[in-house]
Amino acid sequence: MNSLAGALVHPNWDPVAVSLGPLSIHWYALMYLLGFFAAWKLAMRQTRHHWVPIKPEEIEDMIFYAALGVVLGGRFGYVFFYGFQHFLENPLWLFAVWEGGMSFHGGLLGVIVAMYLFARKTGHSWGQVLDLSAVITPIGLGLGRLGNFIGQELWGRPSDVPWAMVFPKDPDGLARHPSQLYQVALEGVLLFILVYWYAQKPRPTWAVAAVFLLGYSSFRFFVEFFRQPDAHINFEWFGWMTRGQELCIPMFILGIILIVHSHRQPTAVAPNTKRSPAKP
Repeated sequence: MNSLAGALVHPNWDPVAVSLGPLSIHWYALMYLLGFFAAWKLAMRQTRHHWVPIKPEEIEDMIFYAALGVVLGGRFGYVFFYGFQHFLENPLWLFAVWEGGMSFHGGLLGVIVAMYLFARKTGHSWGQVLDLSAVITPIGLGLGRLGNFIGQELWGRPSDVPWAMVFPKDPDGLARHPSQLYQVALEGVLLFILVYWYAQKPRPTWAVAAVFLLGYSSFRFFVEFFRQPDAHINFEWFGWMTRGQELCIPMFILGIILIVHSHRQPTAVAPNTKRSPAKP
């Protein structure tokens, strides 16, 4: 039974943050921009550690590559992971970005490829570049989920918990888990604390990236039990597993492989050369 008595009600904020004539900037896009800015600031801070080989003057290029990976990978991932049948019927839908649709797992693959290209360009180790990327990524994840909450997207399953929330855009008008906020707390705040803490001392190459993969896949798999599955996919394996949970399984396995691989090699520490302080 789903009772609306005592349920919280979403503030129903305007999804448009700023309007400049015909140009409208949505909160979700603003959160993306804020996420990239915060990632840049944090990456600059991380370069102060002598074991981080990326130089402060290379961070802007790194963030640019990452942004391309997020946007292109996120769109391609959404189309192929969540709308492949629609893509087969209309291949041009791949480029219909104005209709929305981004996938974290696709964005992750995009960033991995982008960081490989950045590593080749700069001559750095791909693993060390990904280790730095892992530290700064949770900030953007948390802000992105906050944007989902403001825009009333990706809400949770019906619930009677005291903090259940009614979303005005929900055509069913049910009290639901505010699962976007669960994701802010777990995939944004808690994951950031975990990865940031782990990265504050020299670690074997790939180890920080492995911790990120293990942490994110675990948190996302858990939150999916409270998040409403995509209507056109619903549940798949065993009658309860969602597409998001399926995509977390290879992430978790890869995280285990990387953590084992990383601890079979010596801790890679960049030469302790003096650098001028990074200016965020």
